[in-house]
Amino acid sequence: MSRTPLPAPPADTDGVVDWVSHHLGDLASGDPTPSPTRGGQAAADAALDGFDVTGYARRRNGVLPLSARGASRLSPYIRHGLLTLPRVYEHVKSGPASDVEKFRDELLWQEYARQLYARMGSATRTSLRFAVRDEYPPGENPWDVEASCLQESWRELVDTGYLTNQARMWLSSHWTVRQGWGWRDGEDLFFRHLLDGSRAANRSGWQWTVGALTGKPYGFSRWQVEKRAPELCRRCPVSDACPIQDWPEDQRPEPRSMVDPRMRRDDDVETTAGPIDPRVEGRPEAVWITAESLGRDDPAMTAHADLPVVFVFDDALLRRLRLSFARLTFLAEALADLSLERQVQTYRGNVSETLADVGPVAATFTPVPGWRRISARVTIAATYPWPWLRRPHGGSITSFTAWSKSRASRR
Repeated sequence: MSRTPLPAPPADTDGVVDWVSHHLGDLASGDPTPSPTRGGQAAADAALDGFDVTGYARRRNGVLPLSARGASRLSPYIRHGLLTLPRVYEHVKSGPASDVEKFRDELLWQEYARQLYARMGSATRTSLRFAVRDEYPPGENPWDVEASCLQESWRELVDTGYLTNQARMWLSSHWTVRQGWGWRDGEDLFFRHLLDGSRAANRSGWQWTVGALTGKPYGFSRWQVEKRAPELCRRCPVSDACPIQDWPEDQRPEPRSMVDPRMRRDDDVETTAGPIDPRVEGRPEAVWITAESLGRDDPAMTAHADLPVVFVFDDALLRRLRLSFARLTFLAEALADLSLERQVQTYRGNVSETLADVGPVAATFTPVPGWRRISARVTIAATYPWPWLRRPHGGSITSFTAWSKSRASRR
């Protein structure tokens, strides 16, 4: 691949769609249609400014009508570092106490998922298992029934790159608990489409559904749909012969013959969490950013406001993932927005080889396996701490509750 930077993505929607089609189209899946959720710092700031936590505890699980939805829809911006968890956590402080508590609990759950992934890495795909078949449903639409709760949720995911938490639970529960399909395939499918798709939160959510993290699978039946989205049942073509009328057959997670000891104890917290203070070992010539940290508050970008910013679309990785066109457009919109404030050099190719040509870089430590792998192959002159909401500890992370208790005991 050429080391010549790609032209900057245009700021307008039509222009960025054409840009993605021309420069990344062979890596994308699906139609060349953007999500109605725009990427970029300006969109992230507007979404946070417009979010009122009042009523969140009561309305967060609403699906339809749209006016009943209480979800913040901030997750795509949090996932890509356009909004940090500490900033969002602080934003809601003046809201009603019960709503603030519930919303902050959800932010802490995201932090737990990140820390589980930071400690365990790719082992999260294999260390927690559920007794399911390996079959994968054929065809572009994997849902095997015409029930509106499944079909319309699937279509919303494909068309917008977003789903409410309830709809995600319905789809993943039908996939695993009712049909017995492998959760890893379902997680990959969600990851392809979700704007907020991450191996941390997405994978933890699927494991929660199958009971790998709790010991109790999540099943769903018609009454939940009637409660959260009654109009789906009213217009459902199979309402009189509802395939999810009753609770699915009881299934239990397979026994874990051996729990990875790292789930109970981390003997190298600094490797998991990264540095507490900046580590400056040379003079950087650019700032390297990734899809995990595209916001202006990225610590490395903040510390080096005078340096160009480098982003590399990882050709081999994207060819394997086949992310949706909407996901790639969301990333391109974020880069276009950043280009209005900073000099951004965007490349496509091998990340470590491209960065070697760029020279020494400053970077923010990022708690994902890919960053650690690539950072070991390039010259990082300055490393900055990840903006944790709660810095990782060395205690148990076998569940959210265990993680919370271990965190509390270390205060």
